[in-house]
Amino acid sequence: MRILITGGTVFVTRFIAQYFTSKGEEVYVLNRNTKPQPDGVTLIEKDRHDIGDALTDIHFDLVIDNGYTKEDVADLLDALGSFDDYVLISSSAVYPDSLPQPFTEETPVGENKFWDIYGTNKIEAEKYLQVNRPDAYIVRPPYLYGPMNNVYRESFVFDCAKEGREFLLPGNGDLKLQFFHVEDLCRVIDEIIKVKPDTHILNVGNKEQITVKEWVTMCYQTAGKEPKFRNVNEDIHIRKYFCFSDYEYYLDVTKQEKLIKVTKSLEGGLKESFEWYKNNEDKVNKRDYRL
Repeated sequence: MRILITGGTVFVTRFIAQYFTSKGEEVYVLNRNTKPQPDGVTLIEKDRHDIGDALTDIHFDLVIDNGYTKEDVADLLDALGSFDDYVLISSSAVYPDSLPQPFTEETPVGENKFWDIYGTNKIEAEKYLQVNRPDAYIVRPPYLYGPMNNVYRESFVFDCAKEGREFLLPGNGDLKLQFFHVEDLCRVIDEIIKVKPDTHILNVGNKEQITVKEWVTMCYQTAGKEPKFRNVNEDIHIRKYFCFSDYEYYLDVTKQEKLIKVTKSLEGGLKESFEWYKNNEDKVNKRDYRL
């Protein structure tokens, strides 16, 4: 396949680009060339809002877009020539925090106070795509993790473990999180293109949730340590000392299971993250989480 990937230099889109080049596909990346490019790709050095005619004469079998806004999607669609399939990587942030869970693909989208403008922008991007390219696919992941993750989440806990820090645990640690390994996201996209499912919106993610305490313990053990916890019950904003918001949500991924029945174990995925992080600390956007 000839595949166009928007971005391609950081975490999700970089991993996707390397995944498909490793399978022998012809991968193009669209970005401004401000960061090192993945191996084996063809760079189209353009701002996605000023593409001009750079894409007009190239037919793509697949477009994978990580667009954040309606304008992102609109400008890309306007610039594309011919293409077959389009997959938008959206987010679970499109589901409002006020509705019952687990969220299914039929749950109405709406504002989520924990995600704010990020979620509403993704909603507008989805809506524009659905109107202008109704045969496109939309995937909605929870928290993505894995090698190349530049967001200071599992790597934050790895640092705490390496430094022997007492870990500041929100409350009693029973807040539940849902994850999805970036390679499993690639596998889902691969299967979508092969199977062409009738449903064009898919929740994706691990079927199981995990508590914060369990997740932190697993991260510490991955780094060869055992955590010592300090429970934080004071009225202190959670994002001051912890890498996730005080928000628990759960996606129903039943439809995904028709495409991939087994996802990577969290234990195995964290080991891959840790091995990558040991040699790539400079690629992570670190924050000073502490009281």
